[in-house]
Amino acid sequence: MLNTRDNNHSQPLTSLRVAGFTESVIREMTRLAKQHDALNLAQGFPDWNPPEVMMEAACKAIHDGVNQYAITWGSPTLRGAIAEKYRWYQQMSVDAETMVTVTCGATEAMISSLMAIIDPGDEVVVFEPFYENYGPDAILSGATPHYVTLHEPDWHFDFDQLAAAFNNHTKAIIINTPNNPTGKVFTREELMLITGLCQKWGVVAVTDEIYEHILYDGREHLSIATLPGMSEQTITINAASKTYSATGWRVGWAIAAPHLTNGIRKVHDFLTVGAAAPLQEGVTAALALPLEYYAGLAASYQDKRNFMLKVLGDTGFKCFKPFGAYYIMTDFSAFGFPDDTSFSRHLVADIGIAAVPGTSFYRDAELGKQRIRFAYAKQLPTLETAATRFSRLQRT
Repeated sequence: MLNTRDNNHSQPLTSLRVAGFTESVIREMTRLAKQHDALNLAQGFPDWNPPEVMMEAACKAIHDGVNQYAITWGSPTLRGAIAEKYRWYQQMSVDAETMVTVTCGATEAMISSLMAIIDPGDEVVVFEPFYENYGPDAILSGATPHYVTLHEPDWHFDFDQLAAAFNNHTKAIIINTPNNPTGKVFTREELMLITGLCQKWGVVAVTDEIYEHILYDGREHLSIATLPGMSEQTITINAASKTYSATGWRVGWAIAAPHLTNGIRKVHDFLTVGAAAPLQEGVTAALALPLEYYAGLAASYQDKRNFMLKVLGDTGFKCFKPFGAYYIMTDFSAFGFPDDTSFSRHLVADIGIAAVPGTSFYRDAELGKQRIRFAYAKQLPTLETAATRFSRLQRT
């Protein structure tokens, strides 16, 4: 049936807010990897299974009849396990009944959180380079993103530039630590500077901490919610995806003071109703894993990072050493390509390796024009195959 309004007035059928969006570059590179039978070092997912205890608990839940809706904001067992995890890991006092919302991944936790606090005309501070969802999430929530640059090679921010981004319209700042795509781990001093600005302007810190256990070289993760005065104006976002190697399960959560959680739960309810009930039981089991699991996870990823830093460096890339997460941002100017799009397409089609063009992480495309990101959440044989393929690359 024709839309007569559109037919008579030539009005677009899609909203203005999505007109400027592009398709996810990361997901596009995954499709290109499949098309060219390339190794996918673009999208950040492991090529191994979650812990056995986690899979067994989910399967048991299915067979035991846990196949209908859970409580909208999460099963009591999972919310209790999340609260306990934050007690021993970050010394946070979390009330499972009033402060935890289980969501369909960290992605939904982020959009639910922003929609719960944003009004039209508000602004959101976003560090660049950024995970590609943050800008669109701010726009979908009705806010204007205000970008602040993280500067190479250590990805520090300029405090004066950050301070200038705050004003009476600023409602939130998005923090991602450890950071995707840079591997930056925000320090206590940096988080204290951010805390001061949040408290001065009444701003909510929305912090994505999904890589919290993937840390290297003695770096430590710190939740900004634990800093003085920030528990009432922080939303802490996380998920099972990265720590437990289950990116397809889509079980995440948002932790916030009750006055913020109340709004998040309302948005979450109308967006997705709830996360998959049997998978919530699997994640509950994973959260009970011993401390040795987390130490082993970090050590394994550090070995992979070191391996890929050498491979990429020997190939001719300039690498920005990550101290967390499982990505390496690189400068590929030694290979003579004019931009990241042409280079990434050469890599996937002719070398057999998919990576993510750097411009997808920047508002200012010029900053990412000679940058490309590799993910190394792969088994060692996969990375060794990548090393063989990289040997085909020719420097100019």
